[in-house]
Amino acid sequence: MVECMPIGKKEKDMKIPFVNKEKEEDIKAIRPNTLGWLEKKLSDQEMDYLWRCIENKKENYKRNLCGVVNTSAASNLLLDRSDWFFHNTIKTLCYQYEKEFTNLGSRIPTFTSHPYILADMWVNYQKQHEFIALHNHGGVYSFVIWMKIPTYSSQQRKNPMAFDPGGRMAHAYISNFEFEYINIVGELNGHIYEMNPNLEGTMLFFPSRLKHMVYPFYNCDETRISISGNISLNTSKKL
Repeated sequence: MVECMPIGKKEKDMKIPFVNKEKEEDIKAIRPNTLGWLEKKLSDQEMDYLWRCIENKKENYKRNLCGVVNTSAASNLLLDRSDWFFHNTIKTLCYQYEKEFTNLGSRIPTFTSHPYILADMWVNYQKQHEFIALHNHGGVYSFVIWMKIPTYSSQQRKNPMAFDPGGRMAHAYISNFEFEYINIVGELNGHIYEMNPNLEGTMLFFPSRLKHMVYPFYNCDETRISISGNISLNTSKKL
C-alpha cells in the first residue's frame, strides 16, 4: 500500500517510496503539438517603414473589425507599398512558423497550393478606459505590433480599479494583452504580455483563430498605438 501524502505537503518533500528502474524504459512521454506563436523584435528599418505607413494611413477601418467595443476607439487601414513589409518580414515569419510548428495554410482544403498574401493591415489608437474584447481573426495567420506604449503595467496595477471592495487584487491583467487557449484537459489557459514601453517594436505572429484581448488602462492621457494584420492564402495564384 502506498502512503498518501497529507494535503499541503511541499512538492520537494513528496517522494515516491519505490521505483522500479527496469520499468522506466517501458514508458514514454507523448507531447502533442499544441502550436504556439512567434515573437520578434523589429529592426529600426522595419519600425521606420511602419511609422511612415501610419503617417499615410487610409480610410477608417473600425467597421471591419471584431472585438472593438468602444465607440471612440479608432482604426485606420494601412497600405504596404510594393509589399515591402510582406516580403521583408511576413514571409520570413511564415517560413519560421512552419519550421517551429507547422504550415497552417496546408490545412485549408484547396485543390491546389497557393502563396500567402498580406490580406489587410491597420493601425489601432487606444485611449484610457478603452478595451478590445476577446476575439479572433480571419485568415491563416495574424499579427500585432506595439508601436507606442505609454503605460507601465506595474503602475497600472496600483490603480483602485485593480482591486475589489475588500482591497484584494482582482484585476491583475489591467492594461495588458492576453492570449487565451484551451489545454489538453479542457482548462482555459492565458498568456499575458505586460504592457511596458520596452515592448515597443515587438511583433507577435500567431494563428488567426487564437483568441486574444486587450485590457483597458487608466490615468494616462497618451494614446497607445499598435498595428494588426492578417495573412491569407492568395487563391488567385498557384504555387
